[in-house]
Order: sequence, then structure tokens, then C-alpha cells
Amino acid sequence: MKPASRRPPGPSQRQLRAGELIRHALVDVLRTEDINDEALSGVSVTLTEVRMGKDLRHARCFVEPLGGDDAPTVVKALNRHSKFLRGLLGRSIDMKFTPELTFVHDESFNEATRMEALFADPKVARDLGKATAEDADQD
Repeated sequence: MKPASRRPPGPSQRQLRAGELIRHALVDVLRTEDINDEALSGVSVTLTEVRMGKDLRHARCFVEPLGGDDAPTVVKALNRHSKFLRGLLGRSIDMKFTPELTFVHDESFNEATRMEALFADPKVARDLGKATAEDADQD
């Protein structure tokens, strides 16, 4: 008896394609449409990634306000207007269903800044210098 084949973890090719389609269309919507909200007026938002659910009916949109200023307020405002944005999105994509949108702050920028600070630490730089010197000696 053969063991049951396991599906590899992660999104399918279909989910990835749909996520990119949604991301590109949503970028156009956010760029061209004016959303009547004080928290979003004059704020540029970077849409870094869209992760689709398995049934393609839910989309988790990762956003970062330009400069990272007041991200929780911007994310709340986008979630308040998600139905309006979904309606606009539905007119610009060719999918059977327009997914429900959920906006989430993208923490990867904060993590990259934290890692940069770690690498800039003199102790870490010294250790990295030792490691590269040892690698050069082995060659």
C-alpha cells in the first residue's frame, strides 16, 4: 500500500497568479480613486503582496504606508473601505468571484530595519569579519 501523497506547503500556482492579478488591479484602484477618509488623505500606500485563500474568495492584502507613518490607522481605514474597494476591483478584473479584501500591515520592512541594525552592531561586524577571514584561509 502506497503512502498518501502529501501536498507541498504553500500557495498553489493558481493562488499566486490570482494574488498578483488582484495586487496589480488594486494598485491601479488605489492610485486613481479618491477615498473619502481623513486617515487616507494624502497618504501613499505600498501594496507589497496579496495572498489568496484556497477558494480564491478571500484576499489578504499586505500594505505599508509610505514612510511607515501611522500604519495602524491607515490599515483600519482601508479595512473600513474594503467593500467599496472590492466593488471597484470587481470592475477591473476578470474573475468568477471578486474576493473579500482584508488589509494587514506588512511587518517585513520593520524586520529588515531591525536586521540592518543588528548587522551594524560592532560586535556582530567583528564576528562576521572573523568568519570571512576563516573562509578565506580555507580556500
